[in-house]
Amino acid sequence: MKTIKTTLLFVLFLCFSISLTQAQQAYLVHQDNVKPSKVMEYEKIAKEFNEASKKHNVQATWYVAMTNGFQYYYLTPIENMAELDKRPFADMAKAMGDDFGGMFDRFDQCYSSHGDYIIVQDNELSYMPEGKTTAPEDENYRKWFYMYYSPKNAEKIKAGMQAVKAYFKEKNSKEYYRVYKNGFGQMKNYYLVSISAKDEVDSATKAKANQDVLGSFDERWAVFSKVMDYTSKTEEFSGEMRPDLYYMPKE
Repeated sequence: MKTIKTTLLFVLFLCFSISLTQAQQAYLVHQDNVKPSKVMEYEKIAKEFNEASKKHNVQATWYVAMTNGFQYYYLTPIENMAELDKRPFADMAKAMGDDFGGMFDRFDQCYSSHGDYIIVQDNELSYMPEGKTTAPEDENYRKWFYMYYSPKNAEKIKAGMQAVKAYFKEKNSKEYYRVYKNGFGQMKNYYLVSISAKDEVDSATKAKANQDVLGSFDERWAVFSKVMDYTSKTEEFSGEMRPDLYYMPKE
């Protein structure tokens, strides 16, 4: 039994290493599903946590996104699985004593569930201006589209995603997007498409202009169906990036 477990962990590690090599960047995600009645309290504690991290110069980096449904995502870029063994808050916890644990006790009162997992950015499937991998700094509004699929359709849906990117490129579309896929710690297979804009109005304007660029509904569907035919479920969320909650250590 021990041998089987060791072999399985090795295979998982190998698969994840291959994903990092092919897709370039992985993120450790901490997700908090915040209760609507506790949003303001959560925001207060989150800002306190950021200030404490700055004071103790925590050696970690994270970006923050939130949906309109009050899900908060803390994304830390990682290079390999070994980084999961790091304890960046150890010195901070020691210095703060009981106040450190008390801050997380207060956090616990604000969400119905939370957890950690990994997502992987797939630049091969993303459609961005040449050489770009991130959204413009002034575009913090987001539309997120999840497309779930069964393992047996992995290659077919990937081919569909490649076809969509080629279609956008052929039409010289100006609506850019980044693609992420599920990583370690998640049971479901999905692609996540992230589209940025300055605000909700800008997002709707870009979407309408993009429809005109891509052509008629029939023409668009002929390409998009190469993805949708192998998609078992879709989800759509809107929200925003939260630069005020970002954190980077001092150099």
